[in-house]
Amino acid sequence: MSKPDAATPRERYRAQVREEIKKHAWEQIAAAGASALSLNAIAKQIGMSGPALYRYFASRDELITELIRDAYRSLADAFRARAEAGTDLSDLAHVLRGWALEDPQRYFLLYGTPVPGYRAPEDTTRIAAEIMAVILDACTPEHLPATPPSPLQAHLDDHRAWAGQHPAPPSALHRALAFWTRLHGVLSLELAGHFTGMGFDPARLYAAETETITRQ
Repeated sequence: MSKPDAATPRERYRAQVREEIKKHAWEQIAAAGASALSLNAIAKQIGMSGPALYRYFASRDELITELIRDAYRSLADAFRARAEAGTDLSDLAHVLRGWALEDPQRYFLLYGTPVPGYRAPEDTTRIAAEIMAVILDACTPEHLPATPPSPLQAHLDDHRAWAGQHPAPPSALHRALAFWTRLHGVLSLELAGHFTGMGFDPARLYAAETETITRQ
């Protein structure tokens, strides 16, 4: 006997409307940025009154939070799927670039200029920590050389809140942070159009940075 759908028709309709609201929100963000997001404008687009839409998202910040959760989850799932198939830093770099180029506005919502007046809740940070955990796994070798940490590695070992509970050694912390900051630097400049007109292929720069980090 097949298992009945646990969701009621009302719940399915609510989920459908929420997805439609988020779709229009992404369109607004693509056109004018997250700071210009307007629930009243979305309500008009879908033929709903402002007060009616607020039954689905109580505020602009609640809607932004939902979009951020979705964005972080999509990247976390992409990293996790690649890790489960067996991965290294080069693979993760490829996943990160593909994910960013697929939807630049989604990328900038997470890693671009913060939305004025918005503060993300703690649960979005937990999803971001899942992403970093996959990177730290890829940065942690099975057999560690017995070398003393550099001053920066020692500092990171003493200030490792960003790494959560991951037991990565100081050298892996350094490598993961270099991976995250340097590749995001290239991606952010590329997606913002700062390489336009400079006459080189940003993909080659990204690949070279990835190779440098993976050789360390």
